[in-house]
Amino acid sequence: MARHSDLYRMIEPVPDLRSEDGRGPVLVHGLEGFSDAGQAIQGVAEHLRETLDSQLIVEFDVDELVDYRSRRPHLKYSFDRFSEYDQPTIQLHAVKATDGTSFLLLSGLEPDLKWDGFTNSVIDLAATFGVRMSIGLGAMPLGVPHTRPTNSSAHASDVDLIQGFTAWPGEFSVPGNVTSLLELRMAEHGIPSAGFTVHVPQYLSQTAYPAAVLNLVDNVSRLADLELPTTGLEKAAEEFTAQVNAQIENNPEVLTAVELMEKQYDQFMETRLGSDSLNPGGKPLPSGDEIGAEFERFLAQQAEDDGSGRGPEMNG
Repeated sequence: MARHSDLYRMIEPVPDLRSEDGRGPVLVHGLEGFSDAGQAIQGVAEHLRETLDSQLIVEFDVDELVDYRSRRPHLKYSFDRFSEYDQPTIQLHAVKATDGTSFLLLSGLEPDLKWDGFTNSVIDLAATFGVRMSIGLGAMPLGVPHTRPTNSSAHASDVDLIQGFTAWPGEFSVPGNVTSLLELRMAEHGIPSAGFTVHVPQYLSQTAYPAAVLNLVDNVSRLADLELPTTGLEKAAEEFTAQVNAQIENNPEVLTAVELMEKQYDQFMETRLGSDSLNPGGKPLPSGDEIGAEFERFLAQQAEDDGSGRGPEMNG
């Protein structure tokens, strides 16, 4: 049986989501689109659904929310016919953590349309399921090197929620996105709301970056007190870093650029100078586009030399 609203249908039966002490579930939300550098948000959703027990409980009407012409879905052509269609989705899953605690996971494409209607629908669902806290996930490209620990910025409707995490200081205007809007609207409706924005090396922002996925999963686990698996992510992050290092070690220009970025990043972390830059001074830091372009030239040369050139896609 399914119940319908204007923008979604609820798929029943819905499991009991309350904990043994009667608390409602945490809502984890991350939508692919504007704030998904390194495919981190997609990676978190896939990791949680694939490694934990999950059940689809709400399906949103993407025809009402997505502009297909701005993000055209893929069709697979097989020899003489079209054989598959990559159907866009926006879904809410009930997921069980390793310790058996249930939480909600909202994932899929960021809506292009009807932001108010979508956020209102999510808030209604949060009320229906008794959500006690929401955690939004984002990923942004920054001038940080892949050889340093992956960090993220925490934000919350109540600073007490993110004690022990690092917030980005200052006040500034940022482009709107649905994940951040949900964080704001949840708080306005009395639901404690927090979020994490992971920092992804700009020159690797267009490829899957497992260290960013690991950082976000760790942060959700800590804040929500959920036992979430990370072993596979740790291994993937180590292998990815080794693969990137192997690709750049014979390219002096790229290696020098990364070493310079390391030095300037370390200086920033030591001095905490400024709130709007990870390049506090000294020699101008190559942009992510410049480093990415050099990586692309290097990989193209590798492809010509050995016929493969396969590896992480690096661009800005």
